[in-house]
Amino acid sequence: MKNINNLYKKTEQFVIDSFIKIGKEQEVKHLLRTAYWIKQLKKNADEALLISAVAHDIERAYRKEDVKKIIKSGFLSKDFLRLHQERGAEITADFLKKQKADNKLIEKVKQLILRHEDGGNEEQNLLKDADSLSFFECNVNKFLDKAETKGKEYVKEKFEWMYNRITSKKAKERAKPLYEDAVKKLDR
Repeated sequence: MKNINNLYKKTEQFVIDSFIKIGKEQEVKHLLRTAYWIKQLKKNADEALLISAVAHDIERAYRKEDVKKIIKSGFLSKDFLRLHQERGAEITADFLKKQKADNKLIEKVKQLILRHEDGGNEEQNLLKDADSLSFFECNVNKFLDKAETKGKEYVKEKFEWMYNRITSKKAKERAKPLYEDAVKKLDR
């Protein structure tokens, strides 16, 4: 377990440093809470799942112009979601290689991050669910602020998408009051 915590801690620090470097340290809370929710939803979560949770949105810290242009077409753009996941997986894998992590662990982390938006297998769904729970805890106000510029419908669509993509009953039950509160705040 010592090595697990060590590699996870190194990844966590990499993520924190990456967002601090671009002046967006507020993004880190969402990632830390995603790891927290993984632990709540799966008590025996392995190292790869925890690393994936804390690093799943690392692409945001290294966002390139092409992604910035695509995201203007909407957060549900297939091209945006694909690039966001692919680049996040690449960035995390490169970091883990530098840490001399096991190739099997690196591959699992990549596969988890590659599907954190839309899920797939049980663990990919778990990461997606934890991401949504953390979103409702940490990112609601960020999106409420966008209501003036992007419109309430845009924000409501984001809230609905984040809630409706949750797969597990346990995560859905925990997210429901957070989702309902977000919608109430939007309707004020």
